[in-house]
Amino acid sequence: MSARSDRPRRVHRRREQEREVLIAGRRAVAEAVRAGLASEVLLAPGARSTAGMRDALTEVERAHVPVSEIARDELDAMARDHQGIAARVNMPRILGDRDLRRLALAEDPDATLVVLDGVTDPQNLGAAARTAEAAGAAVLITRERRSAGLTGSAVRASAGALLHLSFARVTNLTRTITWLQEIGFTVVGLDEHAERSTLDEPCPDGPLALVVGSEGAGISRLVREACDLTVRLPMRGKVASLNAASALAAALFGYVLPSRSGPGPVS
Repeated sequence: MSARSDRPRRVHRRREQEREVLIAGRRAVAEAVRAGLASEVLLAPGARSTAGMRDALTEVERAHVPVSEIARDELDAMARDHQGIAARVNMPRILGDRDLRRLALAEDPDATLVVLDGVTDPQNLGAAARTAEAAGAAVLITRERRSAGLTGSAVRASAGALLHLSFARVTNLTRTITWLQEIGFTVVGLDEHAERSTLDEPCPDGPLALVVGSEGAGISRLVREACDLTVRLPMRGKVASLNAASALAAALFGYVLPSRSGPGPVS
């Protein structure tokens, strides 16, 4: 691809990473302030006395973020289900292929990465990010095309976790998986059709990348074939599958974390 033809993609990515968005809700605003990304907080009249607002406003005051009072109907028009508070947030930088390769990911023997294959719903992305961050994942990786991006609704669904968790979007998941294997990661795919379940197959030692697909299609064929092994969750009820975020939570907390001595984010 020529430099000229590649320019629109680079410009688009730069704008995506530098944009300011409005994030609503007490928890998400508090985390945006805590992450140092909020430039202004918008507060509806009377919201200061609302139950549950104290924690968010404590973070705002501690960080000295400017607060502007705004009519509730204006805030209604700007953000849905805002709970009386919103913030203008400079979104964190999204990592690309080159950025990902600069991280010292494999230096932590308990490093855990989460790879999402084809998760297009921002709510699912946010919920998955909240689970990944709570489990100490170093990075959340998705593909650039046909996947949910870093938006205000995704951040809200993550309860602000996406503002703390490194987030990468890569051009080719299969190629990224191959690179992870080359630097020492074992790549495990969650696949409902796998022969062995998480109860049958011990979680591998060392750095690990856990791949989760969408609820409908699961992980794609090429990604599945690139994994070192695939496992399924043991399902004993009548429901055949879980959504991506629920499956990820079950696998991380029931399969991966019990085998680790202390996973944590890579700095």
